[in-house]
This record gives sequence, C-alpha cells and structure tokens, in this order.
Amino acid sequence: MEQGRAREEVRPPYGAAASVPAAPPVRVPEQARGEHTHCEEPPPAPRIQVRRHSVRGQILDALRAALVDGELAPGQVYSAPALGARFGVSATPVREAMQQLAGEGAVEVVPNRGFRVAERGPRELAELAEVRALIEVPVMLRLARTVPPAHWCALRPLADATVAAAAVGDRASYAEADRAFHGAVLALAGNSRLVMVADDLHRRSQWPLVDNRVTRRADLLADASEHTALLDALIAQDVTVVQSLVREHFAGADG
Repeated sequence: MEQGRAREEVRPPYGAAASVPAAPPVRVPEQARGEHTHCEEPPPAPRIQVRRHSVRGQILDALRAALVDGELAPGQVYSAPALGARFGVSATPVREAMQQLAGEGAVEVVPNRGFRVAERGPRELAELAEVRALIEVPVMLRLARTVPPAHWCALRPLADATVAAAAVGDRASYAEADRAFHGAVLALAGNSRLVMVADDLHRRSQWPLVDNRVTRRADLLADASEHTALLDALIAQDVTVVQSLVREHFAGADG
C-alpha cells in the first residue's frame, strides 16, 4: 500500500503539478471488471477481447477441421489440456472452443474428463438432410424465379472455391466453401435467421459418421459439380432444371 501511494504522488493526473494532491482513484466494482485488479488501471478491454477471440477462433477452426477430417474420432474423449498441448496453447481457449462445439452438437461435455466427440449414424445424417431440404429447396425455387442473373453471377467465385477444395481433397476447406456457397444463395432471400438456422443444420451434417468414415474425394468433386450446375441453371433462370438439381443435391446428403 505504501508503494501504491508513492506512485500516486509522483504521477499526478492529467499533467498536474507535483505539489497538487492526486485525485483519489475511481473504484470500479470487482464484478464490473470481472477480476481483481487492486485499483490498478485495467488495460484497454477491446484489445484483450480481440486477442482472446483470435486465439479461440483459431483453435475453433482447427478443431472443426480435425472433426471434418476424422482426426478426432467419434465416441472418443479428449481433454482440453491434451488438445491445448497439441495446438501449443493453454487449455482455456480449447475449453471455450469446445463449449461452442458442444452447442453445435459436435461434442458433449464429460465432467472431470473433457469432451466426447458425438457419435452419429446414417439415420441422423438422413434426418438432417431432410430438414435442410424442407428449408432450403422452397427458398431456392422462389429465388430462381425472382433474382436477376447478375446476382447469381456474383456467386461464381464461391462455387469455384468448392471445386478447388474438392480437387485437392481438402475436406476441411471444402466444408467451409460449401457452407459459404449455400449461405450466399440463401442470403439473397433477405432473411438472416433463415441463413443462421440453415448454416447450423449444414454444419451438423458435415461431422463424420460413427464408423469414422469421411467424404471421399470423388464425392466432393461430384458435390462441387452440382454447385456449378445449379448456378448455371439459376443464371439461365431455368426453374425446371433448378428444381431437379436442388432435390438431387439434398438427396445426396453431403452438400
């Protein structure tokens, strides 16, 4: 405490003369700060939040890629410290990322042990595909009749990105490009809640099955080709072809 008072006497606020007593520090309730600071000025909050979010975001992306690639096996339990050591970070951002994945249905919390990768079977995959079709197919057909071709042309780079990822067999990159394409199509409906719900269902459909099978490169290429064919039909405003393609696309249950 003596050291703290000495610091206040030699560093008066706002450049005041040393002989003017320093104004007493404003005490912020500990709950408002979220931690014990012992009356020290906290560092800029936005900078800390961005840094933590960046680390957690990178770990979240890495965990999602490991799930899509089947590196984290369904049914297996992984601890946050062990995964943190794998990625060269502390356990905290891993726990935060895993909590988000738990909310997405990819993992479940195992008290005092870690997180178990969810076990999914073909039936669950088929159910997800059915729900996605009920949501996305009617919207795409409506958009096919109302959206000008120029808007569809703007989505060409997104369709090409799925083809590029499929060509090299990069399943994690394909998963992101696939959802980006579908999200951009649905965004033309102007309903942000629709996009969020569809994206959540889409992401859940991308985790590997319980037998640890992952999508083959040939399947990725076939799925990507459906994206480009669908986009061509949308640009041509051929509603009949669009209807056939979207129903076939969801029947495959992969994209």
